[in-house]
Amino acid sequence: MADDHTHVQDFFSVRAAEWDSRFPDDGPAHAAAVGKLGLRPGGAVLDAGCGTGRALPALRTAVGPGGTVLGADLTPAMLHAALRAGRGASGALLLADAARLPLRTGALDAVFAAGLISHLPHPGQGLAELARVVRPGGRLALFHPVGRAALAARQGRSLSGGDLRAEPRLTALLAETGWRLDTYTDEDSRFLVLAERTG
Repeated sequence: MADDHTHVQDFFSVRAAEWDSRFPDDGPAHAAAVGKLGLRPGGAVLDAGCGTGRALPALRTAVGPGGTVLGADLTPAMLHAALRAGRGASGALLLADAARLPLRTGALDAVFAAGLISHLPHPGQGLAELARVVRPGGRLALFHPVGRAALAARQGRSLSGGDLRAEPRLTALLAETGWRLDTYTDEDSRFLVLAERTG
């Protein structure tokens, strides 16, 4: 597990300082995805794998000043970048592994996770942990600002049916880990899966 974490931290640590400037136009896409979570004023939400915290302002707007917004990331450099960008004003930042969160069972109304699932060493374990901290009926958004095919093309690889984010595979994985898939969107301009915590 430590080697898995080291790989993820190494990958993001060297990219943290320039992350926002590499993807400067992603803010509206994050905000639009947050809008699909159905958050209410006073709610409690986690941005799991929050990176530089680009979704935190939209999450704060959704739950209002009386709500709770948390951002958790495994990489200290990403959290430092979030603080430098002033996003700590929108939520509390936690240095934490998404598969071992320091949160009470059922404490949250929703989890937002941008780009997280591809970086989880053990996706089933991670999704089960996200389910643990969300109340029954709560929501999960798995988001990426570009779809699977566009991302594969950007990375110079072909799209595989065995991809973790392919609809049949992801639907089954969600069901095994305490979630029911509600909607699956995979188009060039976004990847967005919305799921509900089962009882």
